[in-house]
Amino acid sequence: MSKTCETQVKPKNFNELIRSSYFWKPVSGVLIGGTLGFLYYYFVGCNSGSCAITSSPISSIIAGGVLGLFITNSPCRTC
Repeated sequence: MSKTCETQVKPKNFNELIRSSYFWKPVSGVLIGGTLGFLYYYFVGCNSGSCAITSSPISSIIAGGVLGLFITNSPCRTC
């Protein structure tokens, strides 16, 4: 048996998209993840420069944003 999970109607135009959770949920995940990535770099960071992610603020922000996007757009969520 296949279980479908349509809880929201997909937005039809740009104005509906901006007001929907299809847009704001991933955007907020990226912003919060990027902020947490920068805070991790600032407070924990790597002084020697040998750490790939925490040696520069840009890489920490990108890694945090990607993790935030993965968490908010998880394909494993249930209905």
